[in-house]
Amino acid sequence: MNHSLYIVVPAYNEEENIGKLIEDWYPVVEKYGNEQSRLVIVNDGSKDKTYEILCEYAKDKPLLKALTKENGGHGPTVLYGYRYAVKKQADYIFQTDSDGQTNPQEFEQFWNLRDKYDALIGTRTVRQDGASRKFVENVLCLILRMTFGVKIKDSNAPFRLMKRELVEKYIKKMPRDFNLPNVMLTTYFVYYHEKVKFLEITFKPRQGGTNSINIKKIVKIGWKALSDFRMLKKHI
Repeated sequence: MNHSLYIVVPAYNEEENIGKLIEDWYPVVEKYGNEQSRLVIVNDGSKDKTYEILCEYAKDKPLLKALTKENGGHGPTVLYGYRYAVKKQADYIFQTDSDGQTNPQEFEQFWNLRDKYDALIGTRTVRQDGASRKFVENVLCLILRMTFGVKIKDSNAPFRLMKRELVEKYIKKMPRDFNLPNVMLTTYFVYYHEKVKFLEITFKPRQGGTNSINIKKIVKIGWKALSDFRMLKKHI
């Protein structure tokens, strides 16, 4: 049975990467999805030519959907894409990022297990994006363990295949502008004992452009996340 697959990708100032991203991931939608499937790239108010390039590619790629919105950050943009996929009744939602750090060839192992699990999430055992990023993830997982009592090795990996019903169920629990939706989705899945499996993936350095999320922003998001986690814990 062919299932509809929506690949959701947030993009901000990615004119150097966006063409390669489309060339890498568009064949995945064609191969594994059906005619209702889409590669959904959400432009988060980019100041460069990201959206113009997207629209140009979309002219001859019918499964590519270019969306645009006001700048709101990575997390709210991911949620925007999830809500779009839910609205379109996608069977499966896959999320990755636009910086070229993930490998589309690793998608197949996730897809082959889709009938056995409700969510399959990547684990970045080896990260090539810097020790500071790995440290932040480790601290985040420690906070999740202390707050929610969940043991997770990698909560925020941008490589996850999820059934639409599961995404719809849990994004309703978050504020619309939540900064760390993938972290909370992972937490909810584990906390509520959903059928989730973690698979090791590779994670390359950013392939071009400048990362808009620096340590200063990470710390700011982290402080807000602490209060958000406490708030969300009250509703569990």
